[in-house]
Amino acid sequence: MSDCLFCKIVKGEIPSKKVYEDDQCLAFYDIDPQAPVHFLVIPKTHIASCGAITADNSAIAAHCFEVIAKVTKELGVTDFRVVSNCGEQAGQSVPHLHFHVLAGRDMTWPPG
Repeated sequence: MSDCLFCKIVKGEIPSKKVYEDDQCLAFYDIDPQAPVHFLVIPKTHIASCGAITADNSAIAAHCFEVIAKVTKELGVTDFRVVSNCGEQAGQSVPHLHFHVLAGRDMTWPPG
């Protein structure tokens, strides 16, 4: 998608502070962190949200979770929260599937 912020980050058109990258996904620190550790994991393929995951693209979403496990281990993080907002009312501001990984502070419940 040509006007998607995260697609532009994947293409290198917009800089990011990368945590991890492979051929399927990219992890980078959030520009407005909500916790001492706050990074995003996004697929390089444009998928609009969790609501757009299908049998054809679910392996990419599963790979994102493998990357979350790998990166948190590398950062020495054992307790963390993974959030994916789906739709504007749920707080999704970029219509590209992404997972927020937050750690380093107590997380309250219910969120938001």
